[in-house]
Amino acid sequence: MIHLPGGAFLMGSDRFYPEEAPVRRVQVDGFRIDETPVTNRDFARFVDATGHVTLAEIAPDPKDYPGMDPAMAQAGSLLFQRTGGPVSLDDYSQWWQFSFGTDWRHPNGPDSRIEGLEDHPVVHVAYEDAEAYAKWAGKALPTEAEWEYAARGGLDGADYAWGDALAPDGKMMANYWQGAFPYGNTLEDGYERTSPVRTYPANGHGLYDMIGNVWEWTTDWFAQPRIERKAKGSCCVPANPRGGTKRESLDPASPTVPVPRKVLKGGSHLCAPNYCQRYRPAARHPQAVDSATSHIGFRCIIRDKKGIRS
Repeated sequence: MIHLPGGAFLMGSDRFYPEEAPVRRVQVDGFRIDETPVTNRDFARFVDATGHVTLAEIAPDPKDYPGMDPAMAQAGSLLFQRTGGPVSLDDYSQWWQFSFGTDWRHPNGPDSRIEGLEDHPVVHVAYEDAEAYAKWAGKALPTEAEWEYAARGGLDGADYAWGDALAPDGKMMANYWQGAFPYGNTLEDGYERTSPVRTYPANGHGLYDMIGNVWEWTTDWFAQPRIERKAKGSCCVPANPRGGTKRESLDPASPTVPVPRKVLKGGSHLCAPNYCQRYRPAARHPQAVDSATSHIGFRCIIRDKKGIRS
């Protein structure tokens, strides 16, 4: 883990998507953060020690999902599949499919394995799976503000974790989609799906894969950012801001299945210049807590205790 002393920074962005605005100055306390996302190797140790069964390995109960086709009541997870050519980018069902038998042990379909992928980020983990791992490890999941502070690497206000150019001098700085999504990945970064952690340069804090590769869970409920009131001892800067409420996080487009959503950060290997330009520290995305996919992972933190120094 890497220790970050905490401090004030500019959170959010006014230059990309509306849910990232407004830019506001906030402050976070010190914490330690995993140098990389949790890997398949790490998660396997957790499962071996605890017997944990992930949500993707449990068949959903039709009672919890009114109107669900009973044939869908099988264990599985959402798996990305390239399309054969250009499609409407308004219909994600054309590249996402619910794949029976797909889970963290079978990340690319029921016949795939994690052998050879031990140092790749674990995927197909729902929010409760990430929380269970964090508790077992004696850690916690970060808030959105803590995560963004870490991702920026000390570059306050920069578009990317390494500056304002996506690929400086043509150098790939993260695992994201090159070419036309969701069919034309040119693989300039060398990877179709996830990549081993530490493949790309660390940011200014010495942290790897804060951008791209996999989205990462945070503890905050998803809501439009708001300007926090100043807190005592925060030097007039809001301290340790949190997201919205559980109720605010409910998706208005799914009133019959009111599943709350958490904030994901960092983008993934599926973020592309023509779709989802969220390979940035300020970027954020809502994700239902009962959902697992082939491009979501996580990392953990340990918050400083009063009087402890690194």
